[in-house]
Amino acid sequence: MDNRNEAREFLMSRRAKVSPEEAGMVFSGNRRVTGLRRSEVAMLADVSPEYYAKIERGHLAGVSDSVLEAVARALQLDDAEREHLFDLARAAHGGVDPVRKRQPKKWVARESLTRALDVIDRGPAFVRNGRMDVLATNPLGRAFYDEVFDGPGQGNLARYCFLDERAKEFYPDWGPAADVTVSILRTEAGRDPRDKLLHDLVGELSTRSDAFRTRWGTHDVRRHGSGTKNFRHHEVGELTLTYEGLELTAEPGLSFLIYTAEPGSPSEERLRLLASLAATSTPSPLSGRPTTTKD
Repeated sequence: MDNRNEAREFLMSRRAKVSPEEAGMVFSGNRRVTGLRRSEVAMLADVSPEYYAKIERGHLAGVSDSVLEAVARALQLDDAEREHLFDLARAAHGGVDPVRKRQPKKWVARESLTRALDVIDRGPAFVRNGRMDVLATNPLGRAFYDEVFDGPGQGNLARYCFLDERAKEFYPDWGPAADVTVSILRTEAGRDPRDKLLHDLVGELSTRSDAFRTRWGTHDVRRHGSGTKNFRHHEVGELTLTYEGLELTAEPGLSFLIYTAEPGSPSEERLRLLASLAATSTPSPLSGRPTTTKD
């Protein structure tokens, strides 16, 4: 992906979201822009208008951390957006994390990781990468995400969300779920702009889904650490689940996610039913033993 273009469009989109009133500025007369002007961001960040214009054109190489921090404050970036800006700057410096670049094209689940998945039996648990490929699951996770694997999703949550019509049934709040999906991919694009498989995935989804293409153009990013989601599973019905996402420190770039239901709730009963159904089904290659797939 073109890092300079990514940076330019990201900064422009954030600038458009901050009104002068939100920035504590007083103005009079008509304005042709809804957000801040470049000169106003420069003033808030205490840099020259010419220098900020250069930054917003995507020239991040050589920009100091202190200036990036000042720009982040001026644009009122949240933690995920600030981190994304620094990721873009690091990529402009040629500083893609060498640990991430050493990951092989084929990923093999360690036996200890597989055992960790398998001992979780009260909620769906799975490992995914930043491209939203589901790499390994526990049996309940495989039953929970069965549609992700048996259709257009090809084991990828983003493909499932935008290319499989069943996703709009699985996600009752499909619009917000789609927003989150795109923001996760956009965050990953900032972390590793040289990821060809991610580039190919974004190109595929942009070509095949208007909904994806529109959302991709907003340049929204976010952290995906914890929260609550609603689902409608074709086997057991409505589920309200909380999730926790953990970064695998032994394998940077991979996340371990666990869904759980409130004790005593209808969702917990339905998860138990799904677990019972999973126990009587054919074991999946993504659960039970280490599996080899794309990282």
